[in-house]
Amino acid sequence: MRNISDIQNITIEDYNYDLPETNIAKYPLAERDQSKLLVYKNGEIQDQQFQDLHKMLPENSLLVFNNTKVIRARLFFRKSTGALIEIFVLDPVEPADYAQNFQQTEKCCWKCIVGNARKWKSGKLTLSVQINNKEIHLNATVNSQTEDGRIIEFSWDNSNFTFSEILEAAGNIPIPPYLNRESEASDLQRYQTVYSKIKGSVAAPTAGLHFTDSVFNNLKKANIKTAELTLHVGAGTFKPVKANEIGKHEMHTEHILVSKAFIQQLLEGNKSIIAVGTTSIRTLESLYYLGAQIIQNTNIDSVNLKVKQWEAYAIQKLYSKEEVLNAIISYLNKHNLDSLNASTQIIIAPGYKFKIVKGMITNFHQPKSTLLLLISAFLGSKWKEIYEHALQNNYRFLSYGDSNLYL
Repeated sequence: MRNISDIQNITIEDYNYDLPETNIAKYPLAERDQSKLLVYKNGEIQDQQFQDLHKMLPENSLLVFNNTKVIRARLFFRKSTGALIEIFVLDPVEPADYAQNFQQTEKCCWKCIVGNARKWKSGKLTLSVQINNKEIHLNATVNSQTEDGRIIEFSWDNSNFTFSEILEAAGNIPIPPYLNRESEASDLQRYQTVYSKIKGSVAAPTAGLHFTDSVFNNLKKANIKTAELTLHVGAGTFKPVKANEIGKHEMHTEHILVSKAFIQQLLEGNKSIIAVGTTSIRTLESLYYLGAQIIQNTNIDSVNLKVKQWEAYAIQKLYSKEEVLNAIISYLNKHNLDSLNASTQIIIAPGYKFKIVKGMITNFHQPKSTLLLLISAFLGSKWKEIYEHALQNNYRFLSYGDSNLYL
């Protein structure tokens, strides 16, 4: 692994490329699995179709999916003056647990980004919401200001409905800003993986958007195993790297949830672990450092289970995959837990050595993004040739675009 200072001195301009607007997929294909699949294996590039994914995977592969579900995170309120205020809910604050927060029936607090904030300094905003032919009034008030947003308290006048139900009725799906369009009815279904389960993301794990029941059936017939974890994707995933050197860029923190049964799946046999999407990669690689923390401090509590941004490059002692995963299982058993709740701020950049992931399925990423840094960490400088090949062969880029399999 490269020296930490060398990695922090990486200039983001080296991860720039020309992405014509015509290559950005503004809308998804009619059929999810009809997208192109660029396969990179043994130094060679192949052009395939996503529906044939099962033919491209190594024997004994374990595909790991992020089962997070995108919430309708954008709420639009109108002041009595006529000013339109957008509240974009990001992270639960009170209660801080996603599941508990969504089940609140009177009030809750969230960290939010506020659009047109200068028009709303204080006071209560109210939005009328219709659920099952009943009118509910959703109120929003500012609790406090943060460096990058506001803490907003939401309250409503009908305890028969949860905050989850109110968001579902009143909110709008938050499609990526680089699509340069408003969300449409079709996005409610298409900007969601077919296997999404756990509510909490404000952006989809888009590598999974290509999967269909047909693809899953073919994987099963090919004896390809699957497993699921949860990482709730925040708006920070679109945060541009504005600093010239990546050491000056602060990564966003993301909440992860993995079951004990999932950890045991990772330990079974000599599997080739293929991550579906960068969110799955960040979670899997973060497990290594969480396990290392537990080994080094057997009395660590859940509050402190967090992978810091540069931790992966400063670790003094290396452990085997089996050692760290068994440490997590021991921790869960000790505390009578079925799942590990933690957070990660990990940045995966060139010079990083992958500990768990052996391959990945991912889309094409924006120039000068931390996601492209992650891809380069896996591919080396070969990413430039792959992206150039994709541009020359009319691949569709970004969230609704085509797919890659890197082995």
